[in-house]
Amino acid sequence: MSVTSMWTCHWARRRIQRYLDADPAAPLTFEEVHRLEVHLATCDRCTALTDEYRGVRQALIGWSTRRYPHPAALARLRVAAEQIMSEDAG
Repeated sequence: MSVTSMWTCHWARRRIQRYLDADPAAPLTFEEVHRLEVHLATCDRCTALTDEYRGVRQALIGWSTRRYPHPAALARLRVAAEQIMSEDAG
């Protein structure tokens, strides 16, 4: 890997997260987006990192929409556990 490639990867890696987030508080310029997309089209390592970030993002989205057990079901489970513990103790 040449020094130029290493520098381009360093530059790209500092912007990939902002590129994926499209954060209006820290937008990339049109030129930065173009330069980053050109780099991602040719760099396997940075593309893999981008895919990894996308995977984390999808996991977080799935995690935030995860359903939890119904509170009544948890209460029944808690009562059953307490009953089992009291039977074992006495």
